[in-house]
Amino acid sequence: MTDKTTVAIFGAAGSMGTRSSNALKNDLVYDVLYVEAGKEGMARLRERGVEPTEQAVALKQAEVIVLAVPDALIATVAAEIVPEMQSGAMLIGLDPAAPHAGRLPERQDVSYFFSHPSHPPIFNDETEAEARRDFFGGVAKQSIVSALLQGPEEDYAKGEVIASKLFGPILRSHRISIEQMAILEPALSETVTATCLTVIREALDEAVKRGVPAEAARDFLLGHLNVELAILFDEIDWELSDGAKEAVADAMPVIFQPDWKKVFDAEQLLVSTRKITEIK
Repeated sequence: MTDKTTVAIFGAAGSMGTRSSNALKNDLVYDVLYVEAGKEGMARLRERGVEPTEQAVALKQAEVIVLAVPDALIATVAAEIVPEMQSGAMLIGLDPAAPHAGRLPERQDVSYFFSHPSHPPIFNDETEAEARRDFFGGVAKQSIVSALLQGPEEDYAKGEVIASKLFGPILRSHRISIEQMAILEPALSETVTATCLTVIREALDEAVKRGVPAEAARDFLLGHLNVELAILFDEIDWELSDGAKEAVADAMPVIFQPDWKKVFDAEQLLVSTRKITEIK
């Protein structure tokens, strides 16, 4: 039997820390240490039947550290713990903003691995009711994207295995760069998609405000979203109607700035990730 890998979860009482803890706590491959900075977090761990480990002890023992803390705190926490990590240990982060913004301290003898979930896709083959209502992952299958920012090549596989357990069950695992992860989030998923969906929700509210019954408007919109997504993302062999294409062409210059794609430019991405990782 091989030796277990010691994994310390920093921020273990938070939402992502709790999920990470639950994903690894019964895995026979890992010894899990639970680290929390404040008394409230430690109390929540004990309420779950988990004894917290002191930070200094965890840093001496951990071969892998999962940094499950808010983006705005990563720079502060990393500056404190990275100098105390074992040589050859791995830091796993769960969002690309901090490394993209340059918020991690320099230390060449530790590995930096980052992974982020895609969340269960709209179009899937889930059959169980619980899985079909799982929007975040953990029950339904989802894909992940991961990047090895620094460290020996073999550490990618090591990090990918742990990330797959944290976010499983896994549909597909994609290896990309930190820069590509930042294009996916925040630029694609938040800056563009969340903004567009916010406009769609505001448009629904506007339709109701103008007299359409709320239930009728919601049913109509969600049904059209379903079929239009299927068309535009090639789930069905179909096209938008000529009338719909004309409506889109007329609306694009009204709703969007002509240069809206600049949100993907490197300079703008850096502005976004720096904002995300700043303490407000």
